Amino acid sequence: MKLYFAPMACSLASHITLRELNLPFELVRVNNQTKRTAEGGDFRAINPKGYVAALVLENGEVLTEGPAILQYLADQVPGSALAPAAGSWERVRLQEWLNFITTEIHGGSAPLFNAALPEEAKVMFRTRLFTRLDYLNTQLDGQDYLMGQFGVADAYLFTVLGWLPVFNIDIQQWPVLARFRDRVGARPAVQAALAAEEASTPV
Repeated sequence: MKLYFAPMACSLASHITLRELNLPFELVRVNNQTKRTAEGGDFRAINPKGYVAALVLENGEVLTEGPAILQYLADQVPGSALAPAAGSWERVRLQEWLNFITTEIHGGSAPLFNAALPEEAKVMFRTRLFTRLDYLNTQLDGQDYLMGQFGVADAYLFTVLGWLPVFNIDIQQWPVLARFRDRVGARPAVQAALAAEEASTPV
């Protein structure tokens, strides 16, 4: 498998999952601005949507969209603790969490990357995002991970929480989330993924 990524983008969750599962893969860096890859090609030829992550399978199929990639990877190691079995009620709960993270946290914070966004709009997006972070802070209180044990939803949440400093948002406003991020960040697979992305050559 080949994972196309950009440092600290949402593709980090898929990168972490690959390492947690000890699956063989090749890492290919993408320049989000130019859409060039470390291989020298146009990333849009891999994923016409133009954004990471993209996972190229051994049969040549290309899988995009983080929640789909995360579940696909977990299913490659049957019985792994990273996702409940497909078809189970617990799997539906996982999909519920992945949808919440992708729409309310990932999608909710994405506009804040736009430096041209008027301050009034930023205030609106921050207020909505803070409400969602309040909810997560409550849900995680008293448990280490979203579904009791570390899984793909935690890898995804860890990734998007890592964007808060870019927006000058202090995660310490949500102590439970701050401890969650520290807990996940201490995992060897997470540290290895972060180190590999930092060491990758810019495109």
